[in-house]
Amino acid sequence: MSLFYENELKALKKSGRYRTREVVNSALKDFASNDYLGLSHKRELHKQTCCDLESLEVHSAKASMLVNGYHQIHKDFEDALCIANSFEAGVVLGSGFNANIALIESLVRKGDELFMDELYHASGVLASNLNSVQVTFFKHNAMDELTQLLKNSKAKRKIVAVEGIYSMDGDLCPKEVFEICDDAEAILIVDEAHSSGVVGEKLMGVFDLYKIKPQKNHIKMGTLGKAYGSFGAFILADTHIIEYLINRAKPIIYATALSLYDTLLAHKALEYMLTNTMQLQAEIKKRQLIVREELGIEISGLIVAIVIGNNQKVIEIKNILHTQGFAIGAIRQPTVPHAIIRLIARVGESTETLREVCKNLAKIK
Repeated sequence: MSLFYENELKALKKSGRYRTREVVNSALKDFASNDYLGLSHKRELHKQTCCDLESLEVHSAKASMLVNGYHQIHKDFEDALCIANSFEAGVVLGSGFNANIALIESLVRKGDELFMDELYHASGVLASNLNSVQVTFFKHNAMDELTQLLKNSKAKRKIVAVEGIYSMDGDLCPKEVFEICDDAEAILIVDEAHSSGVVGEKLMGVFDLYKIKPQKNHIKMGTLGKAYGSFGAFILADTHIIEYLINRAKPIIYATALSLYDTLLAHKALEYMLTNTMQLQAEIKKRQLIVREELGIEISGLIVAIVIGNNQKVIEIKNILHTQGFAIGAIRQPTVPHAIIRLIARVGESTETLREVCKNLAKIK
């Protein structure tokens, strides 16, 4: 019997876009993962979570949130997120990918129009491909274009989707997007996967950074598998929007509720961030300074993106640094338009080690 996808795999290999899974090598210094604050290595958070979980009658959610799977642990964390981020209501769910699917698939109805930044995450782009979704992409961070598109739109509801910090480029969304959407009475979705826990006075993300008071048209989405060192996601919004999502969003209705361990661990991480904000901010600034000194790159968060433009070359650079004891990201098409080296200046690694990997990278890029 023939191999059904053999030709496609050959084409991927020839173009330098073939991907493989690599088991994590703990001996390497980690500058590749999105564990921005190093909380995945905080043993006390894990121990506290296990201790709390041990005292409960169950250790798993067991069902959908709407069918006996919504636990006090979920509600307590949602309430804590709302307080920390000044939102009325929230819901936790399985992943950031699912959160984007939930938001776009359920919010964009017939007669509505979605306006999405061209660099928005693949999960949002996937959801926008649904037959029921009318989507218009605008140039990355092009606020004049977005303003004009909203002005010209005849849609019943206008919905805008941007990221707080963009996952590949590492740049911030402009503050103006909030005012533009407010003036146009458009719903604004801000994917804070890479900004929550990294920027802002309380490290809560771009709403916090720009001192935006959440309005009824604002939606904040964040993941728990990055700065929070756990797994899952959350959506924060006005009460009526959360109620609507609970009634219409398939990834909430038909999926088992977020695991109790991950929810508890993320809650511990939130408390840790809020308790140690100044210390974490100081560590982030140190790393931003090192990147500027060694690579000449200004970063808004902790993502360092270096355009290489050649698929084979980024793999070569990754492998060289691998032999030197460092794990970094080599990102190729179609994830990015042009192949990049993606280095995460994690608080989880020392400043001395970050400086070393930056020096090495400067020599070979």
